[in-house]
Amino acid sequence: MSASDLMGSAEPLETAFDAALVDLDGVAYRGPHAIPSAPPALEATREAGMKVVFVTNNASREPGTVADHLSELGIPTTEDEVLTAAQAVALLMREELAPGATVYVVGGAGLRTAVTAAGFVIVDSADDKPDAVVQGFHPDVSWKELAEASYAISAGARFFASNKDLTIPNERGFAPGNGSLVNVVVTATGVTPPGAGKPEPAMFRLAAEQAGSRNPIVVGDRLDTDLKGARAAGYPGLQVLTGVDGIVEAILAPPAHRPAFLGRDLSALHIAHPAPSFVDGAWQVGAARVQAADGVLQVLVDSPGADGLDTARAACAAAWAAADAGEAITVEGVPHMAVLSDHG
Repeated sequence: MSASDLMGSAEPLETAFDAALVDLDGVAYRGPHAIPSAPPALEATREAGMKVVFVTNNASREPGTVADHLSELGIPTTEDEVLTAAQAVALLMREELAPGATVYVVGGAGLRTAVTAAGFVIVDSADDKPDAVVQGFHPDVSWKELAEASYAISAGARFFASNKDLTIPNERGFAPGNGSLVNVVVTATGVTPPGAGKPEPAMFRLAAEQAGSRNPIVVGDRLDTDLKGARAAGYPGLQVLTGVDGIVEAILAPPAHRPAFLGRDLSALHIAHPAPSFVDGAWQVGAARVQAADGVLQVLVDSPGADGLDTARAACAAAWAAADAGEAITVEGVPHMAVLSDHG
């Protein structure tokens, strides 16, 4: 029987770790509104001495603009508490391109500022024969810009992407993200760019450096970006249920995407997290007990615990151990899992 990847903490996460590297969409806010629990949770976390850096794959806005937006939502933030994918991709480009290289930019002001600050020269057309194309999300990206990018790349320009998120959560649902728009150019050119944003580990390592952190925790809602990136960087990750992925997705997650901790929202930073243990053929978290038998999860003792998630944590531990042993796991027929799949 393999050990669970789920971690425990005898003390609240806000004191067990020195910094929280926090995603924005689906964690701090959703669409134009703050997630209701986020402002008080982050205020209490900072009062406990934990540093916070917001790490976002949104490359359209400048760090100062992001900080101002968060402050308007009741989450006071300074520019040095924000790290964007635009900043990360500019650093990646500096490793690959000569100083003063020409770049065609598809994206917003944040990306243009980061590219200029990195020492590159922005051009306006494929006719300028740019050395590179960089693409980041902006809601006003047009067919013309995608076409210009395609012409330049087909003529030999290097291609970079700030991030490859396929979707963006907002108050109306899920909209196409930068990855979807990047794929339009990939289809036209046959060239796939490297991405600098999450889940690349550099984003989190840069954020930890920015916070002066030696023991950070990553907080996110998406297993394939936030939590995968946390594991790639070697940092524990807290999955919150206020955005894209829920408990069912966590139960079925491959090893590279698994969170180290589970929480309903950012208030999970204020609590201790009981460690899973394997006892008498079942995985136990607190008083909750779940086993995997013939590939099906069975809740033996449904004990949700103080925040309602101990049964879910035990289910993850049981499912991951069984999957790692070669079993195909299903949550069908376990009604409790359907309840837990509600995102927050």
